[in-house]
Amino acid sequence: MSEPLLGTDVVVQVAIVTGDIEAKARAWAELLGVSVPEIRETGPESETQIRYRGQPTPARAKLAFFRLGQVSLELIEPIGRPSTWGDQLDQHGDSLHHIAFRIQGMQEKLALLDRLGIPLVQKGEYKGGRYAYVDGGAKLGATLELLENDA
Repeated sequence: MSEPLLGTDVVVQVAIVTGDIEAKARAWAELLGVSVPEIRETGPESETQIRYRGQPTPARAKLAFFRLGQVSLELIEPIGRPSTWGDQLDQHGDSLHHIAFRIQGMQEKLALLDRLGIPLVQKGEYKGGRYAYVDGGAKLGATLELLENDA
């Protein structure tokens, strides 16, 4: 067995993009027998440094998280365009958006994935870290999210 290329093989999140986060959050909460989580909005581009296909974008999103053991279920409702979230919703409706891994060394991992034919689509900052979505559709059948925390 060789070492995982991302430095991990632990999935930490799966995400669904939706046009109605409130309805999806209620439905998941009912199914799981838990409270509806807080729904929050991402910050503006000036805070998040969001880049879509290399360019700044005004896109934001509403987010809700369910903690399910080692994996969290993230619900994402796009606000504005362009974004990978909006693309997914426009092309596929409410659907699975990504599988996420917590990594270290974001730039090195992005360069490695690009060499493997899995290019960067969108990236941004959040309080305490950063994220990047890479297009693994052709090679892996899924978009991947890389999450890197500062601490």
